Amino acid sequence: MRLQRLVAALVTALLAGCGPATTEVPEPPTGQPSPQRAYAVGVRQFVVDPGSPRPLPVTVWYPVEPTAPPVPATAAPTLTMPVATPSPSAPVVRPGAPVAAGRFPVVIYSHGLRSLPELHAPLTTRWAAAGFVVAAPTFPRTNLRARDFTRADVRNQPADGWRLIRHLVRLDARRGDPLAGHLAVNRFGAAGHSAGGFTTAGMFTSGHSARLHAGIVIAGGGLAGSFAGPIAPLLFVHGSADPVVPEPVGRAGYARALGPAAFLSLPGQGHGEYLIPGRPGFVQVLAATIDFLRWTLYDDRAALRRLPADAQLSGVTTLTSRLPR
Repeated sequence: MRLQRLVAALVTALLAGCGPATTEVPEPPTGQPSPQRAYAVGVRQFVVDPGSPRPLPVTVWYPVEPTAPPVPATAAPTLTMPVATPSPSAPVVRPGAPVAAGRFPVVIYSHGLRSLPELHAPLTTRWAAAGFVVAAPTFPRTNLRARDFTRADVRNQPADGWRLIRHLVRLDARRGDPLAGHLAVNRFGAAGHSAGGFTTAGMFTSGHSARLHAGIVIAGGGLAGSFAGPIAPLLFVHGSADPVVPEPVGRAGYARALGPAAFLSLPGQGHGEYLIPGRPGFVQVLAATIDFLRWTLYDDRAALRRLPADAQLSGVTTLTSRLPR
């Protein structure tokens, strides 16, 4: 109940209207073809601006060639979003392993209140295995271990996301860094759950860099100034019985989104159980989000065509869409 009150207050304080929707479609990104195989996954951590008043620890998952001896993945405990033992199809995770050959689009993933990046690994590692670099910041004042926790700091988190993007652009050009030359720095996406969904929406303010091509808002909604240009496709994912962030909050964000957008609803589900491997809806959410990222960040039109069928399962999910055909 305490978490529900925190997020309810956040919604009341930060939800704001934006301009009317438009059907304008952004110019698609170009680059290497969408991967047709699964990768193993590497993981590393670093801190952005460690000596500043607002240091930003970051966990990065990235594609790895499946040849080195495996390091078994483990599931971390959580107080805010139950995380089950990874399913048999969970990717092999190899800390510090060399990045696979090629350049990969980057997804900035934002956690919710009283959470941590590693609690979302069942989703983020599978995105990395599909051919994406996933960079997840630990926000200074809303993470699980924050000593000075305050939900009001969510207002500052979109700027943290952009700070991380700028850091990754510099890192890609930094000789000797393991990720250098492997980041498609013209193809960023943003995604997040709960307060991280609000954070993601807040990165799409008027005049944002065209590097940011797509957003996925999971169990979240809009911050003040969200959903402005440049146009970028958006995917919303929400449980219809979410007691923390009610589904109408997410649908209001979908209604205000500029350009192509889709809303994936999970009837009867709550605030995030569909993000747990083996639970109803996980397969559809995973497939829909990977299809969406492949379309928006690899310009994979076949993935766009697959998305409606991959996203829907009778009695488990429903899809409302303004995506192109």
